[in-house]
Amino acid sequence: MSSEPAEQALARVRIGGRTQRLEWRAGVITVIEPVAGPADWLALPLPVDPHVHLDKTHIISRCAPQATGLFAAIEAQHADMARWDGADIRHRAGLALEEAWRNGFRALRSHVDWTTPEAPLAWSVLGELAVEWRDRIVIQRAALCPLDLIGDPDAGPGIASAVARMPGAVLGAFVYRNEGLDEKLDRVFALADHHDLTLDFHVDEGLEPEAQGFDTIVSLAARYRMAGRVLCGHACALAVRPHDAVARVLEQAAKAGVGLTVLPTTNAWLQDAQPGRTPRLRGLAPLHEARAAGMDVLLGADNVADPFFPYGSYDALDIHRQAVIAAHLDPAEWVDAITTLPARWLGQEPGLPEIGARADFMLIRAPDWPGVLQNPRAERRVFRAGSDISTSL
Repeated sequence: MSSEPAEQALARVRIGGRTQRLEWRAGVITVIEPVAGPADWLALPLPVDPHVHLDKTHIISRCAPQATGLFAAIEAQHADMARWDGADIRHRAGLALEEAWRNGFRALRSHVDWTTPEAPLAWSVLGELAVEWRDRIVIQRAALCPLDLIGDPDAGPGIASAVARMPGAVLGAFVYRNEGLDEKLDRVFALADHHDLTLDFHVDEGLEPEAQGFDTIVSLAARYRMAGRVLCGHACALAVRPHDAVARVLEQAAKAGVGLTVLPTTNAWLQDAQPGRTPRLRGLAPLHEARAAGMDVLLGADNVADPFFPYGSYDALDIHRQAVIAAHLDPAEWVDAITTLPARWLGQEPGLPEIGARADFMLIRAPDWPGVLQNPRAERRVFRAGSDISTSL
């Protein structure tokens, strides 16, 4: 009797805009060949999320904000942090990782609030989880520091050194109309340059045209020649600035190799939020214009079940769907924003289904992307190394 692993096949799968026959053996794709007719399934690479917050996830039940908007959410979170011991962080982050695993994620970048010169407890807890989950999901940590702290000449160097000691860790800052913003950001870039660190910013997360930290980051990325190493998350203020100014800075960002991460659920929830009034502005950075200028544009879940967004999920298809509706995106053209683009920015392989590649992919029971959007409850199957983990959950 042969001990060769059985070959598995799907006769009609949409891959790369065409109906294809897909076969794999021993966890490796062996055949992708065109076939006639409509597809039964749509296939996509396993997703990657470039922007989540595992340290604060699943706290909404105990710290609902007392008012609307970003800064009320920050106050509510800070009030809850007294509860954040190791067991609490581990439990909540574990719930998030289990959900992300079921929904097909293969890598996540989690921002971690870092508000004192010493490393926060969550930094080490998520480091332990990264080791424990390394065979299932890559967990990359990004230090989320107030700019006034990381840009301080006394505190910043120690934080950057601590981050640099952790392989794959990322340096970041919350940037919003800080006093001495240009000088402080210059120090952050100098630290990243010295330690060869990647940078990931929360920048201009508000609807004031005067918030222009994004512009300074773009200028510094060009000066320090850090193409492909600087991500900007949120950039909501770009939505309310003059068109010509935005067009210029997006073109400069593309030339400097700066990427943009848009967070459709949290941005829409927090921006222009006033009780009893329908929001007029949704806080989405100009996705179409950024991509047209040549920038990489990524999508992320951001907050899940915390004061910044009390709902949400670790589900890339939900994030994709929300962005498609909010920003009028072509779903097929923007699937790379939840798959191959964030994979590259996190240092991962593209993960595209191709002959010789590991059989890691997601299937959705739909003939094409319009079918996916029309039926949010369509059956999904997640394959890892050729095994359908959906059947074992």
